[in-house]
Amino acid sequence: MTPSPVAPLPLRLSVLDRSRIREGGDAAGALRDTVGLARDAEAWGFHRFWVSEHHGVPGVAGSAPTVLAAAVAGATSSIRVGTGGVMLPNHRPLVVAEQFGVLEALFPGRIDMGVGRSVGFTDGVRRALGHGKEEAEDFAERLNELLGWFRGTQGAHPGVRALPSEGLRVPPFVLATGAGAGIAAAAGLPLVIGDLSGRAKVLEAIDQYRSGFRPSVWAGEPYVVVAGTVAVAGTQEEAARLLVPESWSMAYARTHGTFPPLPPAEAVADRPMTARQREFFEAGLRGHVHGTEDRVRAELAEVAALTGADELLVTTSTYDRAALRDSYRRLARLAGLRPAAGPAPAAREASRARDRAAG
Repeated sequence: MTPSPVAPLPLRLSVLDRSRIREGGDAAGALRDTVGLARDAEAWGFHRFWVSEHHGVPGVAGSAPTVLAAAVAGATSSIRVGTGGVMLPNHRPLVVAEQFGVLEALFPGRIDMGVGRSVGFTDGVRRALGHGKEEAEDFAERLNELLGWFRGTQGAHPGVRALPSEGLRVPPFVLATGAGAGIAAAAGLPLVIGDLSGRAKVLEAIDQYRSGFRPSVWAGEPYVVVAGTVAVAGTQEEAARLLVPESWSMAYARTHGTFPPLPPAEAVADRPMTARQREFFEAGLRGHVHGTEDRVRAELAEVAALTGADELLVTTSTYDRAALRDSYRRLARLAGLRPAAGPAPAAREASRARDRAAG
């Protein structure tokens, strides 16, 4: 007997992949894994696939998000592709506009422009980028200039035009923490907020955003994207295991000042941790949505009801890439996503293996 189709969840599902490097692996492998995951996400029916910006981080390969987004868009055909995000204080708004203009010109109707207000992780990185912490305070002005390059209305540089960006419509999103929610509301832009492990803060920011939202040419009403980790497996224990590598690496980063490559989950138990690192590690395991398909579906329905979010941006990272792909596949199934037309992931993986074997 054919099983009844699963009713879709009341929100869109999308993916953000940070191109995590695994112990024993390298940046090239992490970037190729990101492109491969994008192909699978498209086949499973996810709405968007985004990549991120990190500089000088040993455990993250994605330092040039618009370049990586181009590779992802070129390897896919229907899924929306974008950035989560380009950190606007690190770049001149004209250059950002030009880069997204090129992407939109090459892949029309598929590009998203997610921007944030974070600066470099360390003093050394900030000096190398040529931008200081204080430039995050100019985010609203930089954002206004960026949007003006697309509309041909910016007044900071008379007589200068952003080409091929001017006249193109690339949907902008604001990645927000704290004051960023108010900036997104004032600009009339969609908000990306997270993560799910800090739900009280997320709800407060969403309320601030909705109450202060002013309609714009970009969005007529509030649009909320909640970001967070979701891990799905055959058992609760297997799903919890997926959270271990990222939690350990984050705890290490918070106590040593640098984010390392992700370790295998089984190796973490044997690693010494200071009391403070152990505290961060255990905190990093809490609050995420994880479990079997039935449990995760129920939790996501609760998240949707609690936040009123329009979309969930799933940001899960782990060492075991096969288990990660299985988690996303299960998530698509439990959410009732409709697979995109084209070869299934397994078939495409076999095709890629044949291509590699052929040289």
